Amino acid sequence: MTPETRTETIQLLEDSRKDFESAVSGISEAQAGQRPEPGRWSVLECAEHVALVEDRFLGRLRDAARLAETRIDKQKESDLLARVIDRSVRAQSPEAVQPANRFSTLARALDEFRAARARTIRFAQDSGQELYALGVEHARFGAMNGAEFMRVAA
Repeated sequence: MTPETRTETIQLLEDSRKDFESAVSGISEAQAGQRPEPGRWSVLECAEHVALVEDRFLGRLRDAARLAETRIDKQKESDLLARVIDRSVRAQSPEAVQPANRFSTLARALDEFRAARARTIRFAQDSGQELYALGVEHARFGAMNGAEFMRVAA
């Protein structure tokens, strides 16, 4: 990963962390536990999901197989980021990252997310160009390299 791409990836991870924290700031613990309507997740459940996904994605990157060929596709990275941000199409989360009351408070879920995101950022910093040589399969977005997968994680 070139120095500017590494900086861009780390900045994206840090910016999305700040965006997430901003989105939940000012929400009381009582509010965090309330579902907006039946069948929808509460803020606490959403935070739990985000923390779990962050940790799971990092685990998948750490366990990723090496690609036969390093592939850099900046357009795909950009397209993936746009698709992840678009919430107009709802997707079913895998059971392993669905909320199950793992955290009793929003504060605890946020602590877990922050710790997981710090590990993800450290992994991106340490991996450098190697991210392009890691192969990961995503159920919704298909085959991608580690740098592309980082866009999905952000």
